[in-house]
Amino acid sequence: MKSEEEFFQLVALCRKWGSPENQAKRMAGQLIKRADQLVEERGMNRVEAMKGLLELVVAGRQGTTPPGFEGQKSPKCGDQDDF
Repeated sequence: MKSEEEFFQLVALCRKWGSPENQAKRMAGQLIKRADQLVEERGMNRVEAMKGLLELVVAGRQGTTPPGFEGQKSPKCGDQDDF
């Protein structure tokens, strides 16, 4: 897929999800850049890299935590002895 075509498809998708035009363009550019980084750094397939990123965006929009991103629970106030 041509990068320009990919960019405009991602912009349209972000707009469909409710982002204003300027934010949709920024998000599309960031998704493309990060997908390229994943291909370079991890040797991932480009389609799989973009798929994973879009799944993260969808999970974030739904307020869910995708597998592998759970992290550790933060201690509650007063649970720590030292400050």
